[in-house]
Amino acid sequence: MPNLPSERLVAIAMRMGLLLGLAGCGGGGEVGPPGGDAGRADGGDAGRPSDGSGPADARDGGGPPTLQGFFPGTNLSGAEFGSDRLPGVLGTDYIYPPHSDVDYFAGKGFRMLRIPFLWERMQPTLDQALDPAQLALLQDLVTYATSRGAYALIDPHNYARYRGAVVGSTGAGAPTSAQFGSFWGRLAPVFATDPRVVFGLMNEPHDMATELWLADANAAIAAIRAAGASNVIFVPGNAWTGAHSWTDNYYGTPNSTVMLGVQDPIHNVIYEVHQYFDADFSGTHPDCTSTTIGSQSLAAFTQWMKDHSVRGFLGEFGSADNPTCAAALDDMLSFIDRNRDVWVGWTWWAAGPWWGNYMFSIEPANGQDKPQLATLLRHL
Repeated sequence: MPNLPSERLVAIAMRMGLLLGLAGCGGGGEVGPPGGDAGRADGGDAGRPSDGSGPADARDGGGPPTLQGFFPGTNLSGAEFGSDRLPGVLGTDYIYPPHSDVDYFAGKGFRMLRIPFLWERMQPTLDQALDPAQLALLQDLVTYATSRGAYALIDPHNYARYRGAVVGSTGAGAPTSAQFGSFWGRLAPVFATDPRVVFGLMNEPHDMATELWLADANAAIAAIRAAGASNVIFVPGNAWTGAHSWTDNYYGTPNSTVMLGVQDPIHNVIYEVHQYFDADFSGTHPDCTSTTIGSQSLAAFTQWMKDHSVRGFLGEFGSADNPTCAAALDDMLSFIDRNRDVWVGWTWWAAGPWWGNYMFSIEPANGQDKPQLATLLRHL
């Protein structure tokens, strides 16, 4: 565990999946097995607004297949569960969501499905081949999702860590930035021919120097492009990639400063942020601090995108079913709607077959939609 104030330990442990072996985001109420954790791709610009303005670096789009339009959706969770049991047993410690989940959410009009998985399962040994069985499971779900007209956002759900060691750090057993790049250099070619597959570099880097995360991210981007893949890449920031803290410096140099250094030779990147509505922004509590906490939390990041001619995606957010949270959710999504010149879309946290009565789950129960879904559908 990082050396954090005691009042944050439980929330952080929940976010990292260290309690009860859970491995998801957005709260510690995840339910799993015992101990377990439609659009188009025509050419255009990514990484900047559709007006084409902006400097000619990673903030400047152009050329390769990219995201044009708006892409709302959800996380389809399960393959990242059981992070304390590696490799784990499929169906006992973790699960890949079924095709019926894709059918349900694509049928509702969701266009982006974020699919978390664990790096350690996909690549049990650094610098070595990907695990064929894990790769086949991911390919099956991704291929089915794209066949239904959705986009698939693949997400190594590892917090910039491999077996607990920070990528690029000097700790014993820590993977190097180059080894992180090597992982993506092996994974990217598998999906390089499908422009509906989006590469989410990493889930929620945290408790590291922002400059180190930038080095890790640039190594992965370079490896992806060297492998011949031109897919859109979603790049998170440090500090759990919180939108509310994008310009803050309590975690080191702000993301707003460092992450402008993202380098992509084909300029096809989009920044990914996450945002929850509870008092510590951890997504571990049912109460939302106000009816406007979501839009307020996104405001500075949104202005940053406009100032630097970049685009962003809200990869995780969630709220419980109560009046304040319902109002906060509607308010935030309305804010995004008003700023679609820079916002590409969002994916709710979360859906998936093992959530049970988790407060943020929108997995249908007994054929019935969850309450939060009605608000989401108004903003597709």
